[in-house]
Amino acid sequence: MSRNILIVAGDGIGPEVMGEVERVIAWFNENRGFDGVVENELVGGSCYDAHGVAVTDETVEKAKAADAVMLGAVGGPKWDDVPFEVRPEAGLLRLRKDLGLFANLRPAICFPALAEASSLKTELVQGLDIMIVRELTGGVYFGEPKGIDDLPNGERRGYDMQVYDTHEIQRIGRVAFDLAKKRDNRVMSVEKRNVMQSGLFWYQEMVKLGAEEFPDVKLEHMLADNCGMQLVKNPKQFDVIVTDNLFGDMLSDVAAMLTGSLGMLPSASLGAKDENGKACAMYEPVHGSAPDISGQGLANPIATVLSFAMALRYTFDLGADADLLEGAVEDVLADGYRTGDIMQPGKKQVGTVEMGDAILTALTKRTA
Repeated sequence: MSRNILIVAGDGIGPEVMGEVERVIAWFNENRGFDGVVENELVGGSCYDAHGVAVTDETVEKAKAADAVMLGAVGGPKWDDVPFEVRPEAGLLRLRKDLGLFANLRPAICFPALAEASSLKTELVQGLDIMIVRELTGGVYFGEPKGIDDLPNGERRGYDMQVYDTHEIQRIGRVAFDLAKKRDNRVMSVEKRNVMQSGLFWYQEMVKLGAEEFPDVKLEHMLADNCGMQLVKNPKQFDVIVTDNLFGDMLSDVAAMLTGSLGMLPSASLGAKDENGKACAMYEPVHGSAPDISGQGLANPIATVLSFAMALRYTFDLGADADLLEGAVEDVLADGYRTGDIMQPGKKQVGTVEMGDAILTALTKRTA
């Protein structure tokens, strides 16, 4: 059966890096019998320009029906002044919400060839392999009420509600515990229980879940501010970190820079399985739309390519193919190919398409 992939390349460098993913999909179709069928739609600022909204109802329905969605990146200064409800990021948030993508997986892996590219000392990041599990459809980004009000005294007030229910914490916790069982069997739950009632509630629910369903997994707890500090002090102490939407957003970007560049890191956003075993899923690079280099062929496509590797692993259950693609990326880096964001002295600087060429060549070599 064909595997249906909806590509919403988005804005800025999104279409450029997603073009390399389409080439990789074509390679897997030809050489591995993947049988992937690709359809393209708009999201973000490009969709606003065409339709006046950040994502159309038709695209959302196509995303629900697809086996996997591949997202490039959205946003840019061009759309800074559009109404809040149709800003480019609203399309991303709607896709996450309407597809029920509650679990965001963000691995932070330092490839051996890039250990010296990190802003931290090499010995702190050599061999780094962290998985951050971020709750994606609750918390302060979606809580109600939210708004900006005019006050009687002439001042204004902005507010957003941080709110979680039991089932939201339990389901993201189960994802983290299940992943830990396949790794080093350790979970670090992160919140701010010292100053936030929602943080205390998160802590209580994680303790209960761990004791009742995962007693063999080591569960520890850390305040979010301390976790940010520890990520740059001693990052290899962590295995799986599970946290809420807001803290996950921030901590995953901190972890990303440990590896040398946001251009290197993929992510997966997963929903719950239905009665037929199908789960909606969206895969995207951690980096943004980088409008300053858009259209110049300079963007690093590796994070987007590795996001497709996550799709192979988590949606299509093709672990060997995922290993193959990740190995090809490692080969390319070991051979000295670098885009500008990860350039090092003595290495070969290439553009987006040239990096894609190198990955395809490495794939062919590995399967020769």
